[in-house]
Amino acid sequence: MYNPDRCKTGIGELDSLLNGGIPRGNSVLISGSCGTGKTTLSLEFLIHGVENGEKGLYISATEISSKVMKNMVPFQFFREEYFDSGKIKIMDIPNIYSKLNLKKLEFEQEDIDRLVNYIGEIVKNDGIKRIAVDSLTSICYRLRTEEKIRDFIIKFEEIVSKMGGTALMISELLPNAKGYSQYGVEEAVADGIILLGNLKRRGDLLRTLQIIKMRGTSHSRAEYVMDITPLGIMLSPLLKGWTVNQ
Repeated sequence: MYNPDRCKTGIGELDSLLNGGIPRGNSVLISGSCGTGKTTLSLEFLIHGVENGEKGLYISATEISSKVMKNMVPFQFFREEYFDSGKIKIMDIPNIYSKLNLKKLEFEQEDIDRLVNYIGEIVKNDGIKRIAVDSLTSICYRLRTEEKIRDFIIKFEEIVSKMGGTALMISELLPNAKGYSQYGVEEAVADGIILLGNLKRRGDLLRTLQIIKMRGTSHSRAEYVMDITPLGIMLSPLLKGWTVNQ
Protein backbone atom coordinates (compact mmCIF):
# COMPACT_ATOMS: atom_id res chain seq x y z
CA MET A 1 0.00 0.00 0.00
CA TYR A 2 1.27 3.46 -0.93
CA ASN A 3 2.29 5.33 2.22
CA PRO A 4 3.54 8.84 1.44
CA ASP A 5 5.72 10.88 3.75
CA ARG A 6 3.48 13.09 5.87
CA CYS A 7 3.79 16.76 6.69
CA LYS A 8 2.23 17.16 10.14
CA THR A 9 0.31 20.42 10.46
CA GLY A 10 0.94 20.43 14.21
CA ILE A 11 -2.81 20.70 14.81
CA GLY A 12 -3.33 17.31 16.42
CA GLU A 13 -6.96 16.71 15.53
CA LEU A 14 -6.43 17.80 11.92
CA ASP A 15 -3.46 15.46 11.51
CA SER A 16 -5.61 12.62 12.85
CA LEU A 17 -8.35 13.39 10.31
CA LEU A 18 -5.67 13.22 7.60
CA ASN A 19 -4.30 9.89 8.87
CA GLY A 20 -1.02 11.44 9.94
CA GLY A 21 -0.87 14.73 8.11
CA ILE A 22 -0.79 16.22 4.61
CA PRO A 23 1.07 14.05 2.09
CA ARG A 24 4.37 15.83 1.55
CA GLY A 25 4.53 17.61 -1.79
CA ASN A 26 0.83 18.52 -1.81
CA SER A 27 -0.48 22.05 -2.39
CA VAL A 28 -3.74 22.52 -0.50
CA LEU A 29 -6.49 25.13 -0.78
CA ILE A 30 -7.64 26.60 2.53
CA SER A 31 -11.02 27.89 1.42
CA GLY A 32 -13.42 30.07 3.38
CA SER A 33 -15.10 33.42 3.75
CA CYS A 34 -14.00 36.31 5.94
CA GLY A 35 -13.32 35.48 9.59
CA THR A 36 -13.19 31.70 9.29
CA GLY A 37 -9.57 31.38 10.48
CA LYS A 38 -7.67 30.88 7.21
CA THR A 39 -4.67 33.04 8.11
CA THR A 40 -4.43 31.68 11.65
CA LEU A 41 -4.39 28.09 10.40
CA SER A 42 -1.73 28.89 7.80
CA LEU A 43 0.59 30.65 10.24
CA GLU A 44 0.20 27.94 12.88
CA PHE A 45 1.14 25.44 10.16
CA LEU A 46 4.36 27.38 9.44
CA ILE A 47 5.26 27.82 13.11
CA HIS A 48 4.84 24.12 13.89
CA GLY A 49 7.01 23.45 10.86
CA VAL A 50 9.94 25.32 12.41
CA GLU A 51 9.50 23.21 15.55
CA ASN A 52 9.98 20.18 13.28
CA GLY A 53 13.11 21.67 11.71
CA GLU A 54 11.37 22.91 8.53
CA LYS A 55 11.81 26.46 7.28
CA GLY A 56 8.75 28.34 6.08
CA LEU A 57 7.74 31.05 3.63
CA TYR A 58 4.71 33.29 4.13
CA ILE A 59 3.62 35.28 1.07
CA SER A 60 1.18 38.03 2.06
CA ALA A 61 -0.99 39.35 -0.77
CA THR A 62 -3.98 40.65 1.20
CA GLU A 63 -2.53 42.57 4.17
CA ILE A 64 0.89 44.03 4.85
CA SER A 65 2.96 41.52 6.79
CA SER A 66 3.55 43.82 9.77
CA LYS A 67 -0.20 43.99 10.39
CA VAL A 68 -0.54 40.22 10.11
CA MET A 69 2.24 39.74 12.67
CA LYS A 70 0.66 42.25 15.07
CA ASN A 71 -2.64 40.36 14.97
CA MET A 72 -0.88 37.09 15.87
CA VAL A 73 0.89 38.34 19.02
CA PRO A 74 -1.91 37.30 21.46
CA PHE A 75 -1.60 33.63 20.46
CA GLN A 76 0.66 31.55 22.72
CA PHE A 77 1.84 29.42 19.78
CA PHE A 78 3.14 32.51 17.97
CA ARG A 79 6.93 32.86 17.93
CA GLU A 80 8.09 36.23 16.63
CA GLU A 81 11.71 35.10 16.85
CA TYR A 82 11.07 32.56 14.08
CA PHE A 83 10.30 35.43 11.72
CA ASP A 84 13.11 37.68 13.01
CA SER A 85 15.67 34.90 12.56
CA GLY A 86 14.50 34.03 9.05
CA LYS A 87 13.32 30.55 9.95
CA ILE A 88 10.03 31.79 8.51
CA LYS A 89 10.63 34.17 5.65
CA ILE A 90 7.83 36.68 5.12
CA MET A 91 7.25 38.58 1.89
CA ASP A 92 4.62 41.07 0.76
CA ILE A 93 3.42 40.39 -2.78
CA PRO A 94 3.48 44.13 -3.76
CA ASN A 95 7.22 44.14 -2.97
CA ILE A 96 7.71 41.06 -5.16
CA TYR A 97 5.80 42.71 -8.01
CA SER A 98 7.93 45.84 -7.62
CA LYS A 99 11.19 43.88 -7.58
CA LEU A 100 10.17 42.03 -10.76
CA ASN A 101 8.76 45.21 -12.35
CA LEU A 102 5.34 43.59 -12.72
CA LYS A 103 3.14 46.65 -13.11
CA LYS A 104 0.44 45.32 -15.42
CA LEU A 105 -3.09 44.85 -14.11
CA GLU A 106 -3.25 41.62 -16.13
CA PHE A 107 -0.17 39.40 -16.32
CA GLU A 108 1.05 37.85 -19.54
CA GLN A 109 2.56 34.37 -19.73
CA GLU A 110 6.11 35.66 -19.32
CA ASP A 111 5.05 37.55 -16.18
CA ILE A 112 3.64 34.36 -14.69
CA ASP A 113 6.87 32.52 -15.43
CA ARG A 114 8.97 35.24 -13.81
CA LEU A 115 6.81 35.22 -10.68
CA VAL A 116 6.86 31.43 -10.32
CA ASN A 117 10.61 31.24 -11.00
CA TYR A 118 11.28 33.96 -8.41
CA ILE A 119 9.34 32.08 -5.74
CA GLY A 120 11.08 28.88 -6.79
CA GLU A 121 14.53 30.43 -6.34
CA ILE A 122 13.64 31.58 -2.82
CA VAL A 123 12.33 28.13 -1.92
CA LYS A 124 15.45 26.45 -3.31
CA ASN A 125 18.07 28.85 -1.95
CA ASP A 126 16.59 29.11 1.55
CA GLY A 127 15.70 25.43 1.91
CA ILE A 128 12.00 26.20 2.37
CA LYS A 129 9.76 23.20 3.17
CA ARG A 130 6.47 24.91 4.05
CA ILE A 131 4.76 27.70 2.13
CA ALA A 132 1.61 29.70 2.86
CA VAL A 133 0.15 31.96 0.16
CA ASP A 134 -2.30 34.46 1.65
CA SER A 135 -4.11 34.68 -0.61
CA LEU A 136 -4.04 32.82 -3.91
CA THR A 137 -7.25 34.65 -4.85
CA SER A 138 -5.45 38.03 -4.81
CA ILE A 139 -2.73 36.73 -7.13
CA CYS A 140 -5.32 35.20 -9.47
CA TYR A 141 -6.93 38.62 -9.83
CA ARG A 142 -4.04 39.62 -12.07
CA LEU A 143 -4.16 36.40 -14.06
CA ARG A 144 -7.82 36.82 -15.06
CA THR A 145 -8.28 33.86 -17.42
CA GLU A 146 -8.81 30.22 -16.45
CA GLU A 147 -5.86 29.16 -18.60
CA LYS A 148 -3.44 31.53 -16.84
CA ILE A 149 -4.72 30.62 -13.38
CA ARG A 150 -4.37 26.91 -14.12
CA ASP A 151 -0.87 27.43 -15.53
CA PHE A 152 0.27 29.42 -12.49
CA ILE A 153 -1.04 26.88 -9.97
CA ILE A 154 0.36 23.89 -11.84
CA LYS A 155 3.81 25.49 -12.09
CA PHE A 156 3.68 26.54 -8.43
CA GLU A 157 2.72 23.00 -7.41
CA GLU A 158 5.59 21.59 -9.45
CA ILE A 159 8.05 23.74 -7.52
CA VAL A 160 6.58 22.73 -4.17
CA SER A 161 6.62 19.02 -5.06
CA LYS A 162 10.11 19.11 -6.58
CA MET A 163 11.54 20.71 -3.43
CA GLY A 164 9.79 18.19 -1.20
CA GLY A 165 7.70 20.95 0.33
CA THR A 166 4.07 21.40 1.30
CA ALA A 167 1.96 24.48 0.58
CA LEU A 168 -1.25 26.02 1.86
CA MET A 169 -2.98 28.38 -0.59
CA ILE A 170 -5.73 30.53 0.85
CA SER A 171 -8.86 30.80 -1.29
CA GLU A 172 -11.22 33.65 -0.40
CA LEU A 173 -14.93 32.90 -0.73
CA LEU A 174 -18.11 34.94 -0.51
CA PRO A 175 -20.38 33.75 2.33
CA ASN A 176 -22.88 32.05 -0.02
CA ALA A 177 -20.37 30.69 -2.53
CA LYS A 178 -21.32 27.33 -4.08
CA GLY A 179 -17.79 26.18 -4.95
CA TYR A 180 -14.47 26.17 -3.12
CA SER A 181 -12.68 28.93 -5.04
CA GLN A 182 -13.53 32.26 -6.60
CA TYR A 183 -12.57 31.37 -10.15
CA GLY A 184 -13.52 27.69 -10.12
CA VAL A 185 -10.14 26.59 -11.46
CA GLU A 186 -8.20 26.47 -8.22
CA GLU A 187 -10.26 23.71 -6.62
CA ALA A 188 -9.83 21.40 -9.62
CA VAL A 189 -6.06 21.80 -9.81
CA ALA A 190 -5.20 21.81 -6.09
CA ASP A 191 -4.08 18.58 -4.44
CA GLY A 192 -6.42 19.13 -1.52
CA ILE A 193 -9.21 21.33 -0.20
CA ILE A 194 -9.86 22.18 3.44
CA LEU A 195 -13.08 24.16 3.74
CA LEU A 196 -13.54 26.60 6.63
CA GLY A 197 -16.99 27.99 7.30
CA ASN A 198 -19.40 29.68 9.70
CA LEU A 199 -22.42 27.99 11.25
CA LYS A 200 -25.20 29.86 13.07
CA ARG A 201 -26.44 28.19 16.24
CA ARG A 202 -28.77 29.87 18.73
CA GLY A 203 -27.35 33.31 18.02
CA ASP A 204 -23.73 32.11 18.03
CA LEU A 205 -21.49 31.92 14.98
CA LEU A 206 -19.40 28.73 15.10
CA ARG A 207 -16.37 28.17 12.91
CA THR A 208 -16.28 24.85 11.09
CA LEU A 209 -13.67 22.78 9.22
CA GLN A 210 -14.19 20.03 6.65
CA ILE A 211 -11.68 18.19 4.46
CA ILE A 212 -13.23 18.07 0.99
CA LYS A 213 -10.39 16.26 -0.78
CA MET A 214 -6.77 15.30 -0.23
CA ARG A 215 -4.78 13.43 -2.82
CA GLY A 216 -2.52 10.66 -1.56
CA THR A 217 -4.42 9.72 1.59
CA SER A 218 -7.74 8.59 2.94
CA HIS A 219 -9.34 11.12 5.28
CA SER A 220 -12.44 12.05 7.20
CA ARG A 221 -15.01 14.13 5.31
CA ALA A 222 -17.04 14.97 8.43
CA GLU A 223 -17.63 18.57 9.44
CA TYR A 224 -15.94 19.68 12.67
CA VAL A 225 -16.29 22.69 14.95
CA MET A 226 -13.08 24.73 14.88
CA ASP A 227 -12.18 26.81 17.94
CA ILE A 228 -9.40 29.38 17.76
CA THR A 229 -7.98 29.45 21.28
CA PRO A 230 -4.92 31.24 22.73
CA LEU A 231 -3.11 27.88 22.42
CA GLY A 232 -4.06 27.48 18.75
CA ILE A 233 -6.69 25.74 16.68
CA MET A 234 -8.72 22.94 18.23
CA LEU A 235 -11.31 20.72 16.56
CA SER A 236 -14.27 18.84 17.96
CA PRO A 237 -17.01 16.77 16.27
CA LEU A 238 -20.02 18.69 15.01
CA LEU A 239 -23.08 17.27 16.73
CA LYS A 240 -25.98 16.58 14.39
CA GLY A 241 -28.28 18.92 16.29
CA TRP A 242 -25.91 21.80 15.59
CA THR A 243 -26.57 21.75 11.87
CA VAL A 244 -30.00 23.35 12.35
CA ASN A 245 -30.03 27.15 12.35
CA GLN A 246 -31.73 28.41 15.51
